[in-house]
Amino acid sequence: MLRLLSIRNFAVVAALEVEFDRGFTVLTGETGAGKSLLLDALSLLLGDRFEARQLRLGADRAEIAAEFDLGDAPAARAWLEEHDLAESGALLLRRVLDAQGRSRAHINGRPATLAQLEAVGELLIDLHGQHAHQSLCRPETQRQLLDAYGGFAALARGVALAWRAWQDAVEHRDRGMQDAATIQAERDSLTSRHAELTALAPSTAEWERLAQRQSRLAHAATLLESATVAEAELGEGDASLGSRLAAVVQRLKQAAAHDTALNEVVALCDEARIRADEAARALRSYCERLELDPGELARVEARLTSIHDAARKYRVRADELPALAEQTGARLAVLAAGADADRLASAEAEAKRALLGLARELSAKRKLAAAELGHRVSAMMKRLAMAGGRVEIALIPVSEPASFGLESVELQVATHAKQPLGPLARVASGGELSRLGLAIQVALAEVGELPTLVFDEVDVGIGGAVAATVGRMLQQLGSRRQVLCVTHLPQVAACADQHHRVIKRAGAGEVATELARLDSSGRVEELARMLGGHEVTAKTRAHARELLAQHRAATPP
Repeated sequence: MLRLLSIRNFAVVAALEVEFDRGFTVLTGETGAGKSLLLDALSLLLGDRFEARQLRLGADRAEIAAEFDLGDAPAARAWLEEHDLAESGALLLRRVLDAQGRSRAHINGRPATLAQLEAVGELLIDLHGQHAHQSLCRPETQRQLLDAYGGFAALARGVALAWRAWQDAVEHRDRGMQDAATIQAERDSLTSRHAELTALAPSTAEWERLAQRQSRLAHAATLLESATVAEAELGEGDASLGSRLAAVVQRLKQAAAHDTALNEVVALCDEARIRADEAARALRSYCERLELDPGELARVEARLTSIHDAARKYRVRADELPALAEQTGARLAVLAAGADADRLASAEAEAKRALLGLARELSAKRKLAAAELGHRVSAMMKRLAMAGGRVEIALIPVSEPASFGLESVELQVATHAKQPLGPLARVASGGELSRLGLAIQVALAEVGELPTLVFDEVDVGIGGAVAATVGRMLQQLGSRRQVLCVTHLPQVAACADQHHRVIKRAGAGEVATELARLDSSGRVEELARMLGGHEVTAKTRAHARELLAQHRAATPP
């Protein structure tokens, strides 16, 4: 609900802060005092268009701010969290406007767009009256009111989701048909590549193994020559390293007989002799195993050439061919699924069947709810000085399923018995529109989601018992939600839980609007003024007290 509204340099308001409570609050004051300015400021705060003439004379900029308690506005809190604008505690909205017509907006201290202000505002407040924010004439609002009244808003959201799924299926089918030639060309190219790579069957392990084998086979003669010479140098013969090491060991052993300190050197030399013998035997075995096979070398090099050619053709490294083969197969599978016209058509048909099932269920529920809501609002119209008036909620079929279902919703009104039914926006006057909004909101009070309702000019053209009825309706609505109302009628004001008086003061060459919250005695004086005009008498005060007493008697404990 709205806790606090702060206004600076707006129209004739220099500086004003007003706190609001739960329940039903009225704003009263003399004609021209600026009662509707507060609602105009609230409209601007919620995204309305700003005009430079609304700036206070002589001021460089205007500022409007409000604080909202979100305890009764879960939809607004969810929106803020979705847009990363949520804060713990209250919601703070602020808008600054300058003489050049520019404005800046903030949500919880963070810069925001006017579209964001409007979006969150539509989840907080509904303004009824001759204001840019009124929504009752919009087809989508009428549809949402009917769905909220019937309690099937969730089903309506399900229809919207099913419609989106159907549209996606249609888009996929159309894209598949439009891109058929391009997809087929890509499939042909990939099929050829996949067949070639499948036949080649490259693997990373094979590539490494072939590279090593080719290197060994290509250098087999050199390897054999090197190993043979080394084996001869290490092994047999008087000049071989093994023979010379054996002679060294023998001579040192003889010398060690005279000095045992040489035994350690003898051991090292003997070990070197043994190692040389082992190396010679290993080289002999290597030479026996070494292949001199030109045919095998040719086969290995042919295989390597095939792999190199494929890698060069597809512009990848040789060791990347296995991954390319896998990617090619996967892409072919995707294209095959995407180009399956029958499958796409079947998916579209299934999505449409699901949509129609939900939409027909919604249509049946709307038909029953429309008749009931129309009957209830028509009954309330008689209590609101529109005797003979009636409301019917028409369900107009659409040519093709839409996100809102199989029909548009139109609120059709006749404000008196001789008037034919017509669309609300063209038939109802400003005052009638406000009273119709009041009747509908009372009917929706049990299921409504917006925490704050604002009414302006609901008392146009009524008085007496009808005015008292309007007051009691607003009081009833205020028991469930926060209600703010600008009124000229004492019968309406007497029913309020809180009463603010708007006062215009002139002085020092300028005019300023102020706001005062009235206590019990102040309410008596204001009601007496509203009853008797500028001259307040003991009789009008007594009448005012009587009105307040009647209000207290009618208010549930």
